[in-house]
Amino acid sequence: MGFPEGLGIVDLMVELPRGGPGMGMKEASRLMRDAGSREFSHHPAQYLFKDAPERMADAADPAHVVALMDAHGIAVAQIDVNPRKPEHALELFERFPGRFFGTIGVDPNQGMEAVRDLRRAAGLHPNIRSCALAPCLYSPQVPIDDKRMYPIYATCIELGLPVNVLVGVPGPRVPFDCQRPERLDEVCWFFPELTIVMRHGGEPWVDLCVKLLLKWPNLYYSTSAFAPKHYPREILEFANTRGGDKVVFAGYYPGLSWERVLAELRALPLRDHVWARFLRDNAWRLFSLDTLV
Repeated sequence: MGFPEGLGIVDLMVELPRGGPGMGMKEASRLMRDAGSREFSHHPAQYLFKDAPERMADAADPAHVVALMDAHGIAVAQIDVNPRKPEHALELFERFPGRFFGTIGVDPNQGMEAVRDLRRAAGLHPNIRSCALAPCLYSPQVPIDDKRMYPIYATCIELGLPVNVLVGVPGPRVPFDCQRPERLDEVCWFFPELTIVMRHGGEPWVDLCVKLLLKWPNLYYSTSAFAPKHYPREILEFANTRGGDKVVFAGYYPGLSWERVLAELRALPLRDHVWARFLRDNAWRLFSLDTLV
């Protein structure tokens, strides 16, 4: 059977180009110190995503992005929602019904203001379905298991929102200690009702990520920021065996092109019964996408 054509893929990390820097560039620039990083124009890890500026430099009409999604079989995409400037995301939800859902980015350094931002944004539209945390990009950085994170986690449980969190050594040239995957262990233990989705690979501790995925029912793994040919071997083996319900697809447009991602996806050694779970069903369940409007 192989890759299932016409499935209707759910892509869990898409950013619509705005004509300038994006994908965490503004946040990372506050922390990066080396001269090379100061030369990056659009992406905070531009040395890894060398062709991303070409896509990001276009102030793309959202209709063009939706046309690209249609061309590559992307039925639904998760996009960022700025809780203080949510208008762009809200317009997309209304202009393209059922095609986008939102993840709210908050800064735990802001304490109760972050909690209030999260509560306020979650009530703006029924298609806002999750929270996004980037420990390495906050200034100062906030470790996954830090006390500043706990009010956010508790609020997400109350609101019924899964949390997307960056894990592993980041691409931007900033410290990584805040994103060590072992920091998830106590969070998963203390908040068993919280659904957590690891983003950005967890390298070089992928074996540990797999152990944690096996251990904790509330923990999942997203393939964001990796071209499929670079997906960790341990994750593919996990998806093919005991982790078919725990791995979800994220394409990372415009950091990576859908042309490349979809072409490389077709070459993955996934078992037939895993494809639909990985590309659609797991995300559909985690984010309750049957109720999108």
